[in-house]
Amino acid sequence: MREVAGGCHCGAVRYRAKVESLTALKCNCSICKMKGFVHVIVAASSFELLSGANVLTSYRFNTGVADHLFCARCGVQSYYRPRSHPDSWSLNLQCLDQPDSGGFEVKPFDGENWEANVESIR
Repeated sequence: MREVAGGCHCGAVRYRAKVESLTALKCNCSICKMKGFVHVIVAASSFELLSGANVLTSYRFNTGVADHLFCARCGVQSYYRPRSHPDSWSLNLQCLDQPDSGGFEVKPFDGENWEANVESIR
């Protein structure tokens, strides 16, 4: 396991987590594509929000399962609760303190065809 830390652009939201896999997913669904979100899935028990709970705002759409959390100050989504893993957290690789030196392998995920492909990442 590797410990990572990250947060939003303004620094109000900060977290740390223990990552089991060095695989990140680049999804092409409508929202991930627009945001440029690159997923690092971690177990809920391996995630700790250090600061910023009071500045997070939520956006839900479609089934309402995914809880897209954004910093209300800077607008960055550094992590959220994904529909594919509702008992986990998805960290944005781009928001980790050292995303490039983390050794993550980024793999594509066809989220445009989510229903047909979600089992491949569970």
